[in-house]
Amino acid sequence: MPLEGIRILSLESRRAKEIEALIVRQGGLAFVAPSVKEKALEDPAPARDFVRRLEAGEFDMVICMTGSGITFLRDAVAPEVSGERLGAALRRATIVSRGPKPVGVLRMLGVPVQVMIPEPNTWKEIVAAVEPRAERSIAVQEYGRANLEMNAALERNGARVSPIVLYRWELPEDMQPLRQAVHSLAAGLFDVVIFTSSIQLDHLLQVARELHLEAQVRRALNDVVIASVGPVMTAALEAEGLQPAIVPKHPKMASLIIATAEEAPGLLMKIRG
Repeated sequence: MPLEGIRILSLESRRAKEIEALIVRQGGLAFVAPSVKEKALEDPAPARDFVRRLEAGEFDMVICMTGSGITFLRDAVAPEVSGERLGAALRRATIVSRGPKPVGVLRMLGVPVQVMIPEPNTWKEIVAAVEPRAERSIAVQEYGRANLEMNAALERNGARVSPIVLYRWELPEDMQPLRQAVHSLAAGLFDVVIFTSSIQLDHLLQVARELHLEAQVRRALNDVVIASVGPVMTAALEAEGLQPAIVPKHPKMASLIIATAEEAPGLLMKIRG
């Protein structure tokens, strides 16, 4: 198997078991340290207000960034707003889906998607898809943090942008695996590190600082093979002075592991001389 004996760190959270299985299937020695928790806002008022504004016709477009966000919206308003009512409210607007992930939840609500953002599903593809359209009152369902660049680009094109905050990213409740990952990475115990979201890198470095191991972790990241799921992740790595060696053609988890299996053994041979 191509990854046999290769020690691989993943910081995936929601799909931790899936990525571990994919790595093991290729023969890799997987250590998966969940690094992120998606936490709904405690106050459901903003979600209810969003539905009210939809029903009042304030938005002619809704940009759905994540399936998790639409799920959090549905669950936050459920005590007062039925699924049928929420679906009807969303159907009043043009729905833009950042890739396929929001589609399943929207389908369950009976909400069609008018604009599907193509790969690599970054904010730049969203802006390009929205620019020629007539809709200009746009609600953006944020993911774990605001995308200020996208919002500014939409506004430069004449849109009125209303960010809808439904959840935030936090550190996981069980920190032991992530702390262990930091210690092991600093000690040079991994050959490959796989990143599927920029918040994973943020939290890895945050915990490394808290453990007074940031310098060691940064050195280690320059000595291992880094695999990045796609351009957004790659940009986050490059902003921290890190250069991924593996980026799949399609920004998908399975594609990332296949690319890692194909490329990592040769890259490691070069590193080890």
